[in-house]
Amino acid sequence: MSRVSCSWSLVCVSGLTLALSFAITSSARAGDDKDDVCVACFSKKDVGKLPKDWKADKTGKGEGSVWRVIAYDTSPSKTGCALAQTADGPRRMFNLCVLEKSKYGDVEVKVAFKALKGKIDQGGGIVWRYQDANNYYVARMNPLEDNYRFYKVVNGKRTQLATQEGLKVPAGEWHTLEIECIGNKIECELDDKVILKLEDNTFAKPGKVGLWTKADAVTAFAGFTVEKESD
Repeated sequence: MSRVSCSWSLVCVSGLTLALSFAITSSARAGDDKDDVCVACFSKKDVGKLPKDWKADKTGKGEGSVWRVIAYDTSPSKTGCALAQTADGPRRMFNLCVLEKSKYGDVEVKVAFKALKGKIDQGGGIVWRYQDANNYYVARMNPLEDNYRFYKVVNGKRTQLATQEGLKVPAGEWHTLEIECIGNKIECELDDKVILKLEDNTFAKPGKVGLWTKADAVTAFAGFTVEKESD
């Protein structure tokens, strides 16, 4: 596979139109050239703002969904920065941040997250096959509730399709989330362990990928990696 990193966003690999950038480095592993891997690295020059080609959106009404790059020395991406949702939104709001030009069907997405604060909600997750702010899949971890759940959001209504309870993921620590979606088969991982497996046919069309939190969950994300699965 070809792995590409850049200063602030995903870049184009093997014909995938995602974003333009500079200071790009790439490498390939023998035998893995069928897949495309893109890695988002957020830099200090973007601290305090939303990186280009990322869009903040929301499911629900009210003020919230404020995303910006923050300086964070412990970021697993080693850039000293992370992308964070920073607003205290209302209880029923879902805060979204998606790559505007991304379009994936079968895909793997992985990201490190750190729950910083939140009284109503904490933690966050990955969105994919995102059609718009009211229609997408999301897998998220909530340290307040000790659970990892998979939802579909259809016409703005969230429906839970799978859950694992009793997972201890303390706030203030970095952990990783990963999803793999091939056709209607979905696997959701936490810290490199498969937690949820299911099938669902709601969203068959390719869509955008991105990040998600709920309500007042202030969460940092780093090392956002997207891999297009081979046909």
